[in-house]
Amino acid sequence: MARVDTRLPLDVGPETTTAAAPAGGRGALGRLPWPSFLIIVGMLLVALGAPLLAPHSATEQSLPDKLQPPAWQDGGSTRHLLGTDLLGRDVLSRLIYGARVSLTVAAAALLAGGGIGLAVGIVSGYAGGRLDSLLMRVVDATLTFPTILIALLLAVSLGQGLRTMVIAITLILWARFARVVRGEVLTVKGRDFVALARVHGCSHVRIMAMHILPNVTNTFMVLLSLHIGFVILVEASLSFLGAGIPPPTPSWGQMVADGRGQIASAWWLSFLPGVAILLVVLAFNLFGDWLRDWLDPRLRQQL
Repeated sequence: MARVDTRLPLDVGPETTTAAAPAGGRGALGRLPWPSFLIIVGMLLVALGAPLLAPHSATEQSLPDKLQPPAWQDGGSTRHLLGTDLLGRDVLSRLIYGARVSLTVAAAALLAGGGIGLAVGIVSGYAGGRLDSLLMRVVDATLTFPTILIALLLAVSLGQGLRTMVIAITLILWARFARVVRGEVLTVKGRDFVALARVHGCSHVRIMAMHILPNVTNTFMVLLSLHIGFVILVEASLSFLGAGIPPPTPSWGQMVADGRGQIASAWWLSFLPGVAILLVVLAFNLFGDWLRDWLDPRLRQQL
């Protein structure tokens, strides 16, 4: 009777899968959204080097030069490449300094709101029980409040300024982070390495800090990247409504509001800062989508 060879082929084994996995990572990096990446890097460089890049002061007024069109339009001048506003201030300089304001608000609000949401999400998901239910009800209640209304109320009580905007955005932003992080913690805390840490006598604080936190960091980073555009858009909306950064400090939303009455005759006053908001928000959203796919091993292999 003939014997059947049951040995596996030499080319079948874990080595084949292991060798193919890094290619997905390289493919994901190769598909980096370069236009979005370049816009983000450009905005960071402009914001950091605003005093060196701005051709004029962002707040200096020159009434004889008011409402000059951009340089490529009739009546324009190379001295003011993007024209001037109603008070003769250079639009290009105000756009450059407005980028610094937007990034400052975004960084402060994301650090505060993201940090609070991360801590609440980890504690809520790990503790469970009544504490989890209580914290999630607070999150649900927080998400029902409109950001714009809270900012307007704070602007009336605390006054306009950077602090007011950061507080208003933080009060809403932390709940978004807490809900998503809590869902990740519920998945992580049921894994074997968490059970082993408990068996070895690790404290709850150590387990959350050393075992839970590293496993939700990827999700947290994706949330940060996706919410940068949201924060910039909220900051522009609040400045447009007069509850943001007070004049004469330049802000993209405030520039759009200042030029809305002159949109027919001086289109550049609202159009240019509006385009800046559109490009930056879109760039951060696209980059956040790519980062989410790249950090997820399942999606990374499909790229």
